[in-house]
Amino acid sequence: MSLLKKLAGQTALYGLSSILGRAINFLLVPFYTAVLVPVQFGTITELYAYVAFFNILYLYGMETAYFRFATKDNLTEETVFNQSETSLIFSSLLMSGAVLLLSPAIANGLDYQGHSSYFILLGTILAIDSMLAIPFARLRLQNKAGVFATAKLFNILVNVGFNIFFLVFCKKIAAGEQLPSLKPLIQSFYSEEYIVEYILISNLIASFFTIFFLLKTFKGFKIDFNWERLKPMLVYSIPMLFIGLAGMVDEMLSRIILKYVLPEGFYPNRTNLEALGIFGACYRLSMFMTLAVQSFRYASDPFFFSQAKDKNAPELFATVMKWFVIACAFLYVVVSCNLSLFEKILRGEIFREGILVVPVLLMANLFLGIYYNLSIWYKLTDKTQLGTLISILGAAITITANFILIPFFGYMGSAVTTLICYFIMSTVSYLWGKKYFPVPYNIGSALFYLTFAVILSILALSYPFGKGSIMSYGFQVILLGTFLFVVFLIERKQMNFKAS
Repeated sequence: MSLLKKLAGQTALYGLSSILGRAINFLLVPFYTAVLVPVQFGTITELYAYVAFFNILYLYGMETAYFRFATKDNLTEETVFNQSETSLIFSSLLMSGAVLLLSPAIANGLDYQGHSSYFILLGTILAIDSMLAIPFARLRLQNKAGVFATAKLFNILVNVGFNIFFLVFCKKIAAGEQLPSLKPLIQSFYSEEYIVEYILISNLIASFFTIFFLLKTFKGFKIDFNWERLKPMLVYSIPMLFIGLAGMVDEMLSRIILKYVLPEGFYPNRTNLEALGIFGACYRLSMFMTLAVQSFRYASDPFFFSQAKDKNAPELFATVMKWFVIACAFLYVVVSCNLSLFEKILRGEIFREGILVVPVLLMANLFLGIYYNLSIWYKLTDKTQLGTLISILGAAITITANFILIPFFGYMGSAVTTLICYFIMSTVSYLWGKKYFPVPYNIGSALFYLTFAVILSILALSYPFGKGSIMSYGFQVILLGTFLFVVFLIERKQMNFKAS
């Protein structure tokens, strides 16, 4: 099996697990939009945006450092595992302890007075998840994609199961609609006032039980703190921390500041928190592209590191990029040309008001995937400081453009900002990468497929047929077939390519 097919196989396995997991988890989107009001959805959207930032802070690039140092010749994988896991355990306990102690002040500062429980729960979740990051990375390094996938699916199933338990089962029993004999018991701990807390508790339970699922991965682990070994890992990882934080600014800032920057009354009869809930629900539809990018990252990080020393690595990396762009461009066409179908996932009609941000966010996330491909140059050359500069540039663009565009275009301004940011980051990374780790990327091919995908999407959104009619669905199928046919015509000679 060629190296390229091996990467594709690993990506497919990670992708299959992610697809199954996200498919299960994605049930929460119609579920939440059916049982939550936009204000509650807005609260969940904002809280998990903060979690994304703090998750980066908790890990401080140690996951990438583990990959880098575990593949070096001077240290054993077990030594690197023990060192990195020990570091994360102690730092996570320290940071979460601070969050728990300061939870009332944090709640007041973020305008969630009386809900310090939000941050107690989130602090505990962050600690557990960060301690599990290196065991999950170890599974990826050992090519145990099946175990990795099963553990992730287990976590998601438990999370979804308890969401259903609290928000449906308990709700109906407390209201006397089902199993009246259990009503006193359920009412002893259940109240609709704490819907958000129940969602967070579900997440916490899932994270806790995942620990037991990964116990075998901890085999041979012992507390190991050696400053001489930790110091070079921190020198490598700390820039990754700033890269990650800047990346989270690009991805999450809009969901944090939207309710503050959006002029009151911008959307008639909608509060700013309701607008955030609508944007957050539509943002989740762009997860199809996020899923593809994430699946590729799971497989590609250890793959790129393991192949870096091969003399044919640049050509291999270029081929990987080409097919990544083609696959993601096709996914873009699939979703963008069928928005009338995908918007039905949002059960509440109010949540569909922001559906047009989805194609913009899909393309933005596609460029994020391109950036992940391109960013391998600073990871392999240990120039993570330059990667930090690119990420800071992206963060600056995100902050500036959000404050400029949101007052004029609402949440569409946030979506456009995300696209501009990732496009510029990809461009800068490509230009710098040519100097430090030249890879013969076929830029013309990538731009052609991306432009072609956007044109097909515009045609689909502009078709004169009735929305949801047989004619419209037929037209969408023709557009999808056209994209595949063009790919076949152009790439048919390369489809038998085998990497050495």
